[in-house]
Amino acid sequence: MQLFRHRASARNLSRGTILGDSIRVAESGLSRIVGLLGERGLAPGDGLLIIPSQGVHTLGMLFAIDVVVLDNDWKVLDVHKRMRPFLVTRIYFNAAAVLELPPGTVEQSGTRIGDRLDFARIQKPS
Repeated sequence: MQLFRHRASARNLSRGTILGDSIRVAESGLSRIVGLLGERGLAPGDGLLIIPSQGVHTLGMLFAIDVVVLDNDWKVLDVHKRMRPFLVTRIYFNAAAVLELPPGTVEQSGTRIGDRLDFARIQKPS
């Protein structure tokens, strides 16, 4: 069984920067629950887009992540840089999704609250 059936690229339209070119999309109940548990880290360009989500935790994780909280229009509501293991974000009632990225990605891309992101589905080779 394939846990993540889709991948996407993520771009910050407000800054003209790339957040990731191989973002896994967690849209099933199981894929949202499992998330990044059991992984040892995220490679540059990798990440996880959790839809729907109003907050995340790093309980049981082995590494820090950058967290970007998004509304229905892919507008950034909040960012958590280098969120360490065993922490929990607050609940964002206006959130529609959360993007988890390798640590340092938010800073490198210049992503800030109010920025607008864009996601493009990556087509699987035939």
